[in-house]
Amino acid sequence: MDYSVIGKKIRELRKVVGLTQGELAEGICTQALISRIEKGDIYPSATSLYQISKKLGVDVNYFFEIGTTPRLDYVKEVERQLRKLRIKHRYSEMMEMVIAEENNPLFKEKANLQLLYWHKGIYKFEVEHNYEDAFPLLEKAFSLTANSKKALSEREMEILLAFGAFYFGMEKYQEALGYYEEVRGAINTTGQLNDKSIKTRLLYNIARVLTRLGSYKESIKYCKEAIKWCIEEEHLYGLGQLHYHIGYNFELEENYEKALLYIKKSILIFEMLENDEHLTYLTNKVEEITKKTLS
Repeated sequence: MDYSVIGKKIRELRKVVGLTQGELAEGICTQALISRIEKGDIYPSATSLYQISKKLGVDVNYFFEIGTTPRLDYVKEVERQLRKLRIKHRYSEMMEMVIAEENNPLFKEKANLQLLYWHKGIYKFEVEHNYEDAFPLLEKAFSLTANSKKALSEREMEILLAFGAFYFGMEKYQEALGYYEEVRGAINTTGQLNDKSIKTRLLYNIARVLTRLGSYKESIKYCKEAIKWCIEEEHLYGLGQLHYHIGYNFELEENYEKALLYIKKSILIFEMLENDEHLTYLTNKVEEITKKTLS
């Protein structure tokens, strides 16, 4: 995609309005970043583009309808960035983006407003631990598009997964399983997923609940089903976590040999993916279990 056309148009509008790069950048980003955007080296984040458009006095859609420029879907870009922040548990940044988009006319439309309610609910639960606000926000998000006469969309499935995660966090495991089973039924009905990670996350979350309920063998079965799914669909999302969770179940069963086997596999996967977030914990876990085998 040619981002230079967007940068060129931002530069032209900035000069018409009479702003320097520094003045345009103020409250949005750095002057150096504006310079790179105008040169076409990078594409501004969805939030930055919205703030830039407000300063330049144009609707953000203006940048999506520039002559020969391929249409850039602003909402999809917001969704992509929110997903990235959500997966990495960077909830404060996620909420900043939600707040920045709340007054954006593009997000008054039901499906787009749903995106904001959903992520605001996650923030309320995970950061503020405000369950009284978190659940109604998810319910509002889900009800905006859900319809008993149609199959669940992938986003609706993800919102139901969030409900399950909330109940899991509150140690209400049967309620969590109820939502997960609803998602599983929806996947079986739909038959096809664009986002393959939805099924991986579903199976992993069911496995986590089963572990908490003491059903270790059943939990391992779901993890192995998820690993098979990842391999069949050729995607790596969740593979490290799944191998660790199998190892964790074996550890709880005091089968330390198998526990070490799977946890060491998870370390290899995380290293291959250059994901250092869990390596210290996993390395310590290997040492801890090794000591148990020697005692």
